[in-house]
Amino acid sequence: MVYAGIIALIFIGELFIKNHVEKNRKDGEEKEILQGRILLRKYHNKGACMNLGEKKRSVVAAVSLILTAVLTVVFLVTLTAKGNAWLKAGLSLLLGGAFSNTYDRLKRKYVVDYFSLGVKWAPLRAVVFNISDFCILAGSLIVALTGGNGVE
Repeated sequence: MVYAGIIALIFIGELFIKNHVEKNRKDGEEKEILQGRILLRKYHNKGACMNLGEKKRSVVAAVSLILTAVLTVVFLVTLTAKGNAWLKAGLSLLLGGAFSNTYDRLKRKYVVDYFSLGVKWAPLRAVVFNISDFCILAGSLIVALTGGNGVE
């Protein structure tokens, strides 16, 4: 069950990283790594992407839970079909990230974000991400670009 393993690895890895960030990083503290290409930070995202809906956290959490549940059903149905390796891989990445961020929204009441890109353009430099965000993006792109078709 490679695909379930991908989901579990993302979820457990992110849980470990986010817990580490919560315990060991101070709010507002910034540390440069990889010659300044990555900035480690601790940020509590109380909404969705870019804090959208931060004043309606319960709505954001409910929508996150519903979308994650729908994607889980699609994933489980897809697992029973032969082929569609790209769809399964994309959904695995997407769900690993979605489970992690949804867990945060339900348990912590915010999502722990912890790194930014060390670029000169200030608006992009100010955005704080987590690995789950990239998994969601990569999974979505794989599903969209391949149309769910792939070689098993």
